[in-house]
Amino acid sequence: MNPVLYFVELDNRIISATYRNLMIGAKVVLVDKTSDQQLPDPVATVASPVPNGMLRIRLPGTVKPGAYYLKALNGHGAGVAQSVEFYVG
Repeated sequence: MNPVLYFVELDNRIISATYRNLMIGAKVVLVDKTSDQQLPDPVATVASPVPNGMLRIRLPGTVKPGAYYLKALNGHGAGVAQSVEFYVG
């Protein structure tokens, strides 16, 4: 069962993403593509016992314009899935 994370859209600083095969407790973080550094905020946690679903993540004002991607981390903090790159304006 391979986890998958899909970026859907960014509208009004809210990211919509869907996921498959992520277990409860998995975390989805925002990563700066240029530096490959994980941002401390926002962090979304999968709370549903169903392994497939949708996330909506509000970007704080501290997120600067640039290229980013979403990364899913399992309960041990290891990366298990990554979205495509998208741009914050």
